[in-house]
Amino acid sequence: MSDVIEKLIREVGGRFSSVFGINLESKDSGEIFKWFLASILFGTRIGEGIVFNTYWEFERRKVLTPDAILETGWDGLVQILDDGGYVRYDFKTATKLLDVARMLNEKYQGNLNMPHERAKDPRDLEKSLREFKGVGPVTIDIFLRELRGIWRKADPLPQDLAILAARNLGFTKFLGKDEAERARILRCLKGTWEEAKLSKFKFSDFEAALVRLGKDYCRKGKHEECPVKKHCKGQTSKSNVTRDDES
Repeated sequence: MSDVIEKLIREVGGRFSSVFGINLESKDSGEIFKWFLASILFGTRIGEGIVFNTYWEFERRKVLTPDAILETGWDGLVQILDDGGYVRYDFKTATKLLDVARMLNEKYQGNLNMPHERAKDPRDLEKSLREFKGVGPVTIDIFLRELRGIWRKADPLPQDLAILAARNLGFTKFLGKDEAERARILRCLKGTWEEAKLSKFKFSDFEAALVRLGKDYCRKGKHEECPVKKHCKGQTSKSNVTRDDES
């Protein structure tokens, strides 16, 4: 099983935050905000390449803090989004980023570690993040998934694409039809990860790789192109998963 997981991560990629060079392990509020920004960009129905280009446009212009976002203003944010290719959601996302930056400064002194410190448990943390205007469950799942193991209360339940890939690879037989089943799937995946003993990677690399596999291969029925097809336990065909706003 460890060989399958390692091949999966190496072939399709692990954590998205590592591609951006974001150091979440530092727990630095600035690094965490960078990942929150990237998660917001990932949270819409738009291509992954556009998200990367747009984030790097924010980075190039040094607009990676709540204060910098507020100083840039709506027109400036729309220009950055357009230059990155994020034209489909430019107006809406510019407004969302301003609302997020404003609330973060007013309620949490610009520090995203504070919602985590104040939360009672993982579900309470998710509830706190939903208070940011325009930030929905997809963005929150993306954001917390890569903070698992860094923030003690970051423990989101696996979502459709990861479950689809996990089932095809035989890591679980559950469908994830309700919260209890998703919790069981998470326990299965954590158990599998512990048995694999892959110290060079993190569990969040495994999760991100499952999402990538589900999004780019399982959901699209690309069995013959799948880099881990020989390990597939199911009859991979086009999935009923229709959400294309997961990353």
